[in-house]
Amino acid sequence: MNSKIDFVITWVDGNDPAWQKERAVYSKSSCTDEGQRGGIDIHRYRDWDLMRFWFRGIEQFAQWVHRIYFVTCGHLPDWLNTEHPKLVVVKHEDFMPKEYLPTFNSNAILVNIHRIKGLSDTFVLFNDDMFLLRKVTEDDFFRHGLPREEALLDTLVKQDGQDIFAHCLMNDAGIINQHFDKKRVLIKYWHKFLTPIYGKQVIRTIMLLPFRYFSGFRDPHIPSSYRKDVFADVWNAEYDLLDNTSRHKFRNLEDVNEWLIKDWQLCEGKFIPRKHSWGHHYELGVDNTEILETIRKQKYAAVCINDSDSKIDFENTKELLTQAFGEILPDQSEFELKD
Repeated sequence: MNSKIDFVITWVDGNDPAWQKERAVYSKSSCTDEGQRGGIDIHRYRDWDLMRFWFRGIEQFAQWVHRIYFVTCGHLPDWLNTEHPKLVVVKHEDFMPKEYLPTFNSNAILVNIHRIKGLSDTFVLFNDDMFLLRKVTEDDFFRHGLPREEALLDTLVKQDGQDIFAHCLMNDAGIINQHFDKKRVLIKYWHKFLTPIYGKQVIRTIMLLPFRYFSGFRDPHIPSSYRKDVFADVWNAEYDLLDNTSRHKFRNLEDVNEWLIKDWQLCEGKFIPRKHSWGHHYELGVDNTEILETIRKQKYAAVCINDSDSKIDFENTKELLTQAFGEILPDQSEFELKD
């Protein structure tokens, strides 16, 4: 396994009329997905126009990255410098089997991400709502070829029967329990699951130790480190399941997601523990003061700023986020076309 570390970022321009038209055509034929929360909610696709700050963060805080694979269905930000030597633009058709296309299902895209031609054996996966806020090193993501990760047990819940995301996590846990014995995993890797560097978060793991099966893993929802060989292992073990997920045009109650691969890495002990305080996940809402202060004060190395509330004052919140990021990353990066 080589020591190069690539970054992969997935992005969609929800304002693209051609994409909206194609999506509308397929959503009409996917009536089982209509009304499933987390499936085709349009607000999940709206563009906050913050991607330039993602690139500025990479240039400022992670200059050591080998390659950046920018994954889209084909559209691109009009400001993006596609000639940058570290940037590789990847269309879905470049790595996904044609029988899975077109797709509007993030689960389908991400469980196939290892197929990208030229992708390093070790890579970090970002969603387009995840940002670096301060300097990071290779060791923040990998050590001795192993992903840096948190192994925190959790219990899974769903708000209602149509909560697709919760179903995905439960489906993930079901597959993990089919392939791994919880007791054996925890005995073998107790020093990785019960390390004090997780802080008080480890208490939940301790409380769940007596139960026979894995009830889920607590995912910090921040940039995740992966090994390509684990993707291949999971595909070999559960081809039909991943193939089924990949064929769904929109997120579906039967899907698994890329966290299955991450959970698999944990159960195989293929990770090195990382402090829980390294990154943080936020949900945008009515009052985003804490999020804005976190950005300005660069409180964490990485954050996820998730857009899951359709009632957000979009334009005002977008302006406030732009101002906050602009304070810590004011200068254009080489990934941006010059004004």
